[in-house]
Amino acid sequence: MKTIDELLAEGADGKRVFVRADLNVPLADGRITDDGRIRAVLPTVKALAAAGAKVIVASHLGRPKGAPDPAFSLLPAAERLGELLGAPVAFAQDTVGPAAHDAVNGLQPGQVAVIENLRFNAGETSKDDTERGEFADQLAALADVYVGDGFGAVHRKHASVFDLPARLPHYAGHLIATEVGVLKKLTEDVARPYVVALGGSKVSDKLAVIDQLLGKADKLLIGGGMAFTFLKAKGYEVGISLLQEDQLPAVKEYIERAEKSGVELVLPVDVVVGPAFPDLKTKAPAGSTTVAADAVPADRMGLDIGPESDKLYASKLTDAATVFWNGPMGVFEHPEYAEGTKAVAQALLDSQAFTVVGGGDSAAAVRTLGFDENAFGHISTGGGASLEYLEGKTLPGLAALED
Repeated sequence: MKTIDELLAEGADGKRVFVRADLNVPLADGRITDDGRIRAVLPTVKALAAAGAKVIVASHLGRPKGAPDPAFSLLPAAERLGELLGAPVAFAQDTVGPAAHDAVNGLQPGQVAVIENLRFNAGETSKDDTERGEFADQLAALADVYVGDGFGAVHRKHASVFDLPARLPHYAGHLIATEVGVLKKLTEDVARPYVVALGGSKVSDKLAVIDQLLGKADKLLIGGGMAFTFLKAKGYEVGISLLQEDQLPAVKEYIERAEKSGVELVLPVDVVVGPAFPDLKTKAPAGSTTVAADAVPADRMGLDIGPESDKLYASKLTDAATVFWNGPMGVFEHPEYAEGTKAVAQALLDSQAFTVVGGGDSAAAVRTLGFDENAFGHISTGGGASLEYLEGKTLPGLAALED
């Protein structure tokens, strides 16, 4: 896989460089609530601009239906990118139409443009190779060189991720090169003890990675909504907590496999419960109480791991050499249910381990709860991509960058 360093060594002055970024930032009332993914692509964009390239940044945002939708416009991301660069950023109000061509043609060496949401064109996400290829041809007409730097999208077989690199000289940007290097530390010659903390809402999202980790990790800590399927599999009452009953047979098998393979599978010993899912807009008091993990009342919902579990999980991270964390321990967006996630984050900071925060809600939690991002070994920009890499899957966007 060639990297941007090789492109810069060859010379990028005056070249139109298409940067497939991941600017899929969260928005509320048209305002960006977390600009982490925009900041993550800055090193690549700055390096190309400094080398005199004409930089064309492209991304998706949300899930529009293959047609323009103002609710998913990349304009706020383009404006924020300009603020972070400290330089004007042109914005094209279409993807491959006249506005995109005008914006690109108007670039001077060292300048940057952002084209509109790639998913406003049905060809971006099409399952049909021909339709996807036609859109990739249109994108290729905008550029001379392709740089893949949207790690959060490399697990998608989309036109701008998979098909476009085949049509242009292609390189991995700084972000993708970093992400792949980090993930290799989690899969090849791992420093031990290797501890994995998994949270989030659905156990089904993590089954494949748990299957892989049962043969590789030394300890596996389970929290978040997915923990209640594990607790139910052990015969515990979980009240009205999130539960995936169809996953119980698989979870029971994993519990047995962990015991046989010597992997320490750690589940909550106490949980914080409430009468229902809390109001995240008003952060109104939710009336929470803490109960033993095997004593959740029938009319209560588990929404965080409890204080004894906080201590237990922190103790399991103390002597770790490598830690991968993906998924919050509770509904961290509400102050009553944020302590478990805080405890795991703090334990990572207190350890001497190489720590990787696996993107998505975990990365958002780190920023939302006020932790210093730079204190962690690495914060990934792609939760789903990270998990699929750990599962051993071939990621289309990475395969496309291979020569």
